[in-house]
Amino acid sequence: MHFALLGLLIILLVVAPQYWVKRTLNRHGSNLKAMPGTGGELANHLIERFELSGVTVVKGGQGEDYYDPSRKLISLSPQHYEGRSVAAVAIAAHETSHALQDQENNPDFLRREKRIRLAVSIQQFSSIALMISPLIFLLTRAPHSMLLTALIGISGMVAAIWVQFLNLPIELDASFKKALPILSEGYLPDEHLPAANEVLKAAAYTYVAAALASVVNLARWVAILRR
Repeated sequence: MHFALLGLLIILLVVAPQYWVKRTLNRHGSNLKAMPGTGGELANHLIERFELSGVTVVKGGQGEDYYDPSRKLISLSPQHYEGRSVAAVAIAAHETSHALQDQENNPDFLRREKRIRLAVSIQQFSSIALMISPLIFLLTRAPHSMLLTALIGISGMVAAIWVQFLNLPIELDASFKKALPILSEGYLPDEHLPAANEVLKAAAYTYVAAALASVVNLARWVAILRR
C-alpha cells in the first residue's frame, strides 16, 4: 500500500507540473482577432524599442522558446512566433525580457549563464563517464564499479537540479518585473492581463517542473544505489 502511494506521489510530482504548464499555454493559445501583431512581431518591436543591439528573433522548433545570450538570439516556437494569442505575446515578452536582463548586465542573469555552463560541463562529463564505465570495469574488474557508475550518474542529475532551482528568481524577474509591466502598457487590453499573468507564471515555473522531474529521477538512482 505504501509503495502504491509513493508511486502515485512520484507520478504527481513529475506529471502534474508539466501538465499545468502545457494546459496553461494551450488554454491561452487561441488567436485573437483584436491582437495587433504576432509574438514574433512584438519581440522585434521590443528589440527596437529598448535598443537591444545585435539581438535577433527567429522561429524555432516546437517547444523552442528561449533566449541565447551567446548568440543574442530570441527563439520562439512556431505557435508563439506566428500566433496572435495571449500566450504568444506573453512568451515573446518573457524571452525578450531575458535579453533586457542581458543588456542590463543583471548579476543574477550573468550568474545563471555561468551556472548553466558549469552544469552542462558536469552533465557532459557524467554522460561520457557513464558510457565508458562498463569498459573500465571489463579491463580492471574493479569491485565497486557499479557504485562509481551510480555516483557519476547522480552528479549530472544534481547539477541539473541545482541550476533549475537557482534559475527561478531570474525567471520570475523576467515574467513579473519586466514582461507583465510591458504588456500592461497597452500591448494587451486590461481584460487579457490576468490570462497573461497565468502564462508568465507558467513560463517562470517551467524550470520548477523540470527540476521536480529531475528530483524523482535522482531518487530512483539513489534507491538503486542503496540496494
